[in-house]
Amino acid sequence: MALNGMPLVVLVATLAVASPVLTYVLWGRMAGRTWRLPVRGGLLLTSQLCAVLLVAVLANDYGYFYTSWSEVFGTGAVTTAAPPVAVHRGTSAPVPATTSPAGVVVLGDTGWSSPAQWATRGRVLSVEVRGGSSGLAEHAYVYLPPQYGAASAHHVRLPAAEVMTGYPGHEQSLLTRMKYPDQELAALRVHRTVPMVLVMLRPAVTQSRDTECTDVPGGPQALTFFGQDVPRAISSAFWVRGDDWAVIGDSTGGYCATKIAMTHADVFRAAVSLSGYYFALHDHTTGDLWGGSSVLRDLNDPLWRLAHLPEPPIGLFVSIGRDEHGSSQSYAETMQLQRAVAAAHGPLRLTCVVLPHGGHNFGTWSALLPRAFSWLAPQLRSEPTPSFRPGW
Repeated sequence: MALNGMPLVVLVATLAVASPVLTYVLWGRMAGRTWRLPVRGGLLLTSQLCAVLLVAVLANDYGYFYTSWSEVFGTGAVTTAAPPVAVHRGTSAPVPATTSPAGVVVLGDTGWSSPAQWATRGRVLSVEVRGGSSGLAEHAYVYLPPQYGAASAHHVRLPAAEVMTGYPGHEQSLLTRMKYPDQELAALRVHRTVPMVLVMLRPAVTQSRDTECTDVPGGPQALTFFGQDVPRAISSAFWVRGDDWAVIGDSTGGYCATKIAMTHADVFRAAVSLSGYYFALHDHTTGDLWGGSSVLRDLNDPLWRLAHLPEPPIGLFVSIGRDEHGSSQSYAETMQLQRAVAAAHGPLRLTCVVLPHGGHNFGTWSALLPRAFSWLAPQLRSEPTPSFRPGW
């Protein structure tokens, strides 16, 4: 049975309801029996375990923290339903995958839209991005908007955006919960944004460690992967401009988005941080990310960079809720970020949205996406193709 989806939820919910009912029915029948205490204890324990399991299953089904049993138990390997194929710019038919260590390998079409809908809805591909500089590889979903076909036909490149989850997160939630392709498509239909290719992935390039998108000394070079390898690989495989990128993320993904744009302003023109934070995190999920170097820690701290380094010429859209649970420090840092940018009078362009209400969840972030997509439009260099219809 799949780890995500209604079948498992219904099964566990049934067990959670049936176990206390069974306890009630059997409780009286155990009276006077010598083994009544261990049986009653077992019944109570089973009821508690079923209740806890139901909460865990519901939370996982909502957040897609784990998508397979092998991920839960740390066994097995990721498999794909379709054989890998490499994608070539401007072609509609896949060709056999190469053995190159760097680039994009297409695992298949996700079925998000039918071939007949590609011209009106676009399509979502399942891919693996392999980094040439970092040596890292990560699964991602790539959304090609309906205008992509016209752009590739005229050899015109579109802007692109990396879209990130929080930690641990799963890229599938960007499709099913945040609905990024649907959000862009809706904004395009009312002329509120420009066509852009979305590369949806998670910031944790190592399953067991939160790298915070950092180039770890002697460890994974996550910042290089997201800041250099992903744009290069996608730009070489699709009709995408290599220096006209945005990056969007929530929570940990918001921190990553801010840092990536600030450190790679030659590629990224804008960043959107939804309930992100603006300091270099160090906790049990990260370990020491800087090899004991205070210099490296400072360089990974967006607030420190604003105070001590020249501002990068980027646009930055940040949001935070006043009553967001557990975000009091993030709210204070967001205000600190706003003051620092205002005082510097530099080239960084900041838009700060403070919500009076709203939690640290998909609902709050999804509600902000129409505004974020609208804000992104003037930040990117859109070059419409001759085949773009006025209706888009």
